[in-house]
Amino acid sequence: MSRIAVEEGLFPRPTKGNGYGLVAVGGDLSPEILVEAYSHGVFPWFDFREGTILWYCPYDRFVIFPAEIHVSHSTRNLFNKGIYRISFNTAFREVIRHCSELRIDEEGAWLGPQMVEAYTRLHDLGWARSVEVWKGEDLVGGLYGVHMNGIFAGESMFSLEPGTSKLALVSLARKMEADGEKLIDCQFHTDHLESMGGRTIPYDEYMRIVQDGR
Repeated sequence: MSRIAVEEGLFPRPTKGNGYGLVAVGGDLSPEILVEAYSHGVFPWFDFREGTILWYCPYDRFVIFPAEIHVSHSTRNLFNKGIYRISFNTAFREVIRHCSELRIDEEGAWLGPQMVEAYTRLHDLGWARSVEVWKGEDLVGGLYGVHMNGIFAGESMFSLEPGTSKLALVSLARKMEADGEKLIDCQFHTDHLESMGGRTIPYDEYMRIVQDGR
């Protein structure tokens, strides 16, 4: 593990981390540092109340290839009911605000004001995008992440009605497949994401995909 030289924005390979994916500490959340980080599969994840920024890069990456997204029977029914509308990158600020507010009081919450501001700046620069799920005029689900080189690094999602975050993820995968894009980076394994088609690939394979782009 190393301390970031902010002026250089350099990150070590994950094999030099602490075994849990932590590869560096310090630095800042400027767009330059974040773009450098994500281009190497690195992302910040820390308790915003603690102050020190921690940077992670798991060697085994949990990902979803868009063509492999699994659509459950219940999710298919939600689509078929026609009561929800999907949009892309039209309400980023509302999506990240919901993601933050719904978990802000949890122990270890990481999506605090500093992170919200940083990713909103990335969005304004074209690096961060969102998917929205609407019921009428109400935003009831969505997700956001960092998008570059045909890769969508998912950061957080939310549901205000059952299953709406799944609608957002499936819609993202379908759009990425149609656009010829490569990969949804889920970062860490969860049973929920595995049930939707997630699987593990090694870091070196992940980086080949990042560098190849679309």
